[in-house]
Amino acid sequence: MKKVAIIMGSDSDLPVVSKAFDVLKTYGVPFEVHVFSAHRTPAEAKEFTENAEANGFGVIIAAAGMAAHLAGAIAANTVLPVIGIPVKNDTLSGMDALLSTVQMPTGIPVATVAINGAGNAALLSVQILALTDKELSDKLKEDRAKNREKILAKNADVTAKYSSL
Repeated sequence: MKKVAIIMGSDSDLPVVSKAFDVLKTYGVPFEVHVFSAHRTPAEAKEFTENAEANGFGVIIAAAGMAAHLAGAIAANTVLPVIGIPVKNDTLSGMDALLSTVQMPTGIPVATVAINGAGNAALLSVQILALTDKELSDKLKEDRAKNREKILAKNADVTAKYSSL
């Protein structure tokens, strides 16, 4: 199975990014975590990214706040799917990170999840890897069915409690 690389611009992003660790562990997807900055360690970020495919990675998740150029810098150096997680900050509540991550030029796509959306970034990674892994695909389908049942049970409870018919 291919691995997922999770790269943060700063270790201060760990509280957000750790949610991705949990999801990937749930699905048994191997991953590595690194701290590389698009601005402070550009050579290291580029070297890691250029070698990611040869090193067994299938997807790269990049989390960054503030100007959030990390996902774009990574996407510029690989053809692997890159998923950006814009991280909330105190200054602009993550809107700057969201816009920097989602507004990529034609030819260098970055899939972008919600601000602080590490769980969905991990799930999207699993879905990408599941395209060539039936066991992973089956796990995703099973989880979707369980989630459906949970919502239908909640619907039944709320309907019974609050409907006036």
